[in-house]
Amino acid sequence: QVQLVESGGGLVQAGGSLRLSCAISGRTFSSYAMGWFRQAPGKEREFVGAINWSGDSTSYADSVKGRFTISRDNAKNTVDLQMNSLKPEDTAVYYCAADYSPANLVPGANQYEYDYWGQGTQVTVSS
Repeated sequence: QVQLVESGGGLVQAGGSLRLSCAISGRTFSSYAMGWFRQAPGKEREFVGAINWSGDSTSYADSVKGRFTISRDNAKNTVDLQMNSLKPEDTAVYYCAADYSPANLVPGANQYEYDYWGQGTQVTVSS
């Protein structure tokens, strides 16, 4: 079993930055690719970005490309989402997710690829 716990959410003004962190426990973290998703009120959960287990390959949704960066520290069992130039439309609950991927692939946007999920952390961007 893998447990994921997100932290770092909060309230920020438009144009500001936040850094989310996801702590992973329970299994060999380095075998898991990681993704970030978000869900705004009344909307479906959407893909934000993902990183392979070695941390040298990432993918991002077009809506966040150039503003958000995913990184991971396999020694600390954490994956971070650095969010810059935040917009009100970035307001959502943000979730990290783990995808068992020994082939070291970057997972895609399909949430059903992912095996484990965190409980989410709220990000609110005021205009």
